[in-house]
Amino acid sequence: MANKKSPASGWPIVQGDFHTGDANSPVAVVTMGSHLDEAAICSAGAAIAGSCKTENLGLEKVIANVISNPNIRFVITCGTEVKGHLSGQSLIALHQNGVEGGKIIGTKGAIPFIENLSGDHIKRFQEQVEFVDIMESEDIGAISAKIKELESRDPGAFDADPMVIEIKDDSGGAAEEGGEVRPMSAEVALIHARMKTVQGMITNLGFYDKFAAGVYGGKVEGLMIGLIVSFVIVGLLLAGHGVS
Repeated sequence: MANKKSPASGWPIVQGDFHTGDANSPVAVVTMGSHLDEAAICSAGAAIAGSCKTENLGLEKVIANVISNPNIRFVITCGTEVKGHLSGQSLIALHQNGVEGGKIIGTKGAIPFIENLSGDHIKRFQEQVEFVDIMESEDIGAISAKIKELESRDPGAFDADPMVIEIKDDSGGAAEEGGEVRPMSAEVALIHARMKTVQGMITNLGFYDKFAAGVYGGKVEGLMIGLIVSFVIVGLLLAGHGVS
């Protein structure tokens, strides 16, 4: 039997739209924008199964619950993609490419900005799990068969303790409606993405202004020092000439 470890206390550590099964299972199932029979998926052997509708906070919650349970070694992505957000493509891109400047590399999602995960969290996620992509499939039979296949390949728990992340739900990636996370429309998501881009540009302009001000201040200071040194040298020369 494969070696197992205890997940973090209170696992799953982040609440969301999912169902849990055996915490010792090596498989997590993300149904993206689909609402499938998650209880049946867990009965088939998954440790956790649920949707992921946003390419920022939603992804962070998935990753938080995965790396806080070292027994999870495979992530199945299935179900339908979320328009505009493209949370499935974004999750796969994050696993393959990581994050640069707070943005998922290679994603096509509208607002793929990660705020609660550090480089260590992302590296742990990349090293701990293997992705199995059957996106657009909603067939419970096919998903269950894939779970059984992966269970037979169970390498055992990841060789590290559970990693716990505090997720702050203030990214604005989705709106709460009746206790359920409702993704923004593609148009609103695009506006948010452009606002993030503009904010980044403004921040960069501020850095450039500070740099330019520093360079200008350095030039003025250098000029004054040069003038003072010149006056001192001229004074010394004149004084020496007078003595001779």
